[in-house]
Amino acid sequence: MNITLQSAKMIGAGLATIGLAGVGTGIGIVFGSLILAFARNPQLKQQLFGYTILGFALTEAIALFALRMAFLILFT
Repeated sequence: MNITLQSAKMIGAGLATIGLAGVGTGIGIVFGSLILAFARNPQLKQQLFGYTILGFALTEAIALFALRMAFLILFT
């Protein structure tokens, strides 16, 4: 394989993983918001937790897509 193509794949995979930094920030914001909302209104614990799990799942899906793109770039 051409060395230029190999280095371009490595750079592309590295750029694809930049999305993981945003996901880490997003997950921190989701759970930080849960703590703040629970501190303000403890009676809504179940409803708030359901919304938090939904937000976590959607944010984690973005991480899986970014990681999948990085692997596709590397191994195809």
